[in-house]
Amino acid sequence: MKISVTGGKGGTGKSTVAINIATILARNKKVVLVDADVECPNDHILTSTELSCQEDSLIFRPKFDYSRCTKCRLCRDSCSESAIVVFKEGYPFLMPSLCSGCKTCKLVCPADAIKDDAKIIGSTFVSAVNENLTLVTGVLKEGEERSYPLVLSTRKRSETADSELEILDTSAGTGNHVAAAIEGSMFAIVVTEPTPLGTHDLKMILNLLERLEVKGYLVMNRSDLVDDPPQIDGIETIGKIPLSDEIVDSYIKGRPVVEMYPESSASREFNRISEKLSDLIWQK
Repeated sequence: MKISVTGGKGGTGKSTVAINIATILARNKKVVLVDADVECPNDHILTSTELSCQEDSLIFRPKFDYSRCTKCRLCRDSCSESAIVVFKEGYPFLMPSLCSGCKTCKLVCPADAIKDDAKIIGSTFVSAVNENLTLVTGVLKEGEERSYPLVLSTRKRSETADSELEILDTSAGTGNHVAAAIEGSMFAIVVTEPTPLGTHDLKMILNLLERLEVKGYLVMNRSDLVDDPPQIDGIETIGKIPLSDEIVDSYIKGRPVVEMYPESSASREFNRISEKLSDLIWQK
């Protein structure tokens, strides 16, 4: 079973919500927390967990055999990323930073002049947070621009971990790397904040969830930031997390607030949200 924690805007507290919910649910179940924010993974920092069991993630890269090439230019013409250019002599040349690894060029080549090569785009890690909670992390290689393939690799790696529930902590935004993390989830927890920008980006992520046919539930972080929060239509609110000095301190110490300050107002709200999620997850 999989659920996602997402939000259109960066900095709304997705990781905070994901980590604390995972910590609570792992008290009674085997839980895998998947940090799919591969461009800026921080769940291991916020749980003081050392990344371990590294595996490199590779994608296809074409290697041209010029002795077989007929200069037909089908590889260039079929490349949707415009990653292949042609020399004046008619031979193809790859622009590596543009290549998505889709293999279309190899499939259309009539002369079998394109061979398999690969490049490392990042790494995945599997780390034990505690007896019941496992953290799977994707880390994009510095300078690599495409996060989508690594999100898929991270999800695939998470399937090797023993669990009763996967919680996917996505990147911000609504790009294909976010969709890749959310796709197939039972439902998504959408984290936002009561600001005009938060509301604007919330509408974008709700549109993405509708396209993916994934139901969303709203968690309002920093709910008391303003006196008159905006009204959110079309999604059920299952939690309102107040501004909290304890949460800030938990950031600094690298421990979930539900462990450091179990009696705080934020921890009580996280426990209430987790009870609601348990009902939603295990009643299905």
